[in-house]
Amino acid sequence: MAWLCISIDSSTHDPEQLSELLDAAGAVSVTFEDGADQPILEPMPGDTHLWSKTQVTGLFGADANAALILDTLRSELEDPLLRANVTPVDDQDWERSWMDRFQPLRFGRRLWVCPHWHSPPQPEDVNIMLDPGLAFGTGTHPTTALCLEWLDAQELQDKTVIDYGCGSGILAIAAAKLGARRIWAVDYDPQALTATTNNALANQVNEQISIHAPETLPEVTADIVLANILSGPLLELAPRFADLVRPGGKLVLSGVLSDQAAALLEKYRTWFNMEPTTTREEWVRLSGQRTDAAC
Repeated sequence: MAWLCISIDSSTHDPEQLSELLDAAGAVSVTFEDGADQPILEPMPGDTHLWSKTQVTGLFGADANAALILDTLRSELEDPLLRANVTPVDDQDWERSWMDRFQPLRFGRRLWVCPHWHSPPQPEDVNIMLDPGLAFGTGTHPTTALCLEWLDAQELQDKTVIDYGCGSGILAIAAAKLGARRIWAVDYDPQALTATTNNALANQVNEQISIHAPETLPEVTADIVLANILSGPLLELAPRFADLVRPGGKLVLSGVLSDQAAALLEKYRTWFNMEPTTTREEWVRLSGQRTDAAC
């Protein structure tokens, strides 16, 4: 079966309204896409953001009457000049096509992230079995990759770790598989906590990982605190992270753009001896060691 895509630039219309109209016209699915290369990173709890220029696309059967659908949209929107791109799409095995996009990835010398439909390329190495999902973190983003490479280079045997903003749980699971004795995985998003729980079980490290919302995290200190979130929360959480890292312990921060690193370094030097940064594409990883006492 072939398909027909009808795509509309929503600059002058509400994308949610366009979605409802395409759905009412018989679309089997409606998707939102960035129409202007405008990144949207991690939203705050309860926030749902769309791009300022959103492309709304309805997928229809090949026999759909595109002209009639567009006439209906123009009438409902009271916009006789509404334009759309109408594109035929060949049928394919969509699930297979999606799965083929995700291949095993290696980080550092011995750490791999593999989706379940692949066998680990190096079974004797450290392998995390993790599928792409709704929670952030599969290793494909530079910020996650920077953290995984840092973990691979550490001696984690018997260490304690806090993964603050755990997303899919990928960093917590990596720490457990690399030898950490105890990991606390923290996130405000219930979806992330569920994903971390499921992924820890799938990787048989659930007994090492304790999963918490920020308000339920016990009063603990750890050898290592990892936080792959965004620069705004990282600035706000600096005193909290200083409390969570034991004297002499290590801190790793990511989710930071190059032009945001200087402000974070200045802030964290109050409590940490900060090391040279590591950059990949436009993203930066910061790391440091907790001083014996605050300056």
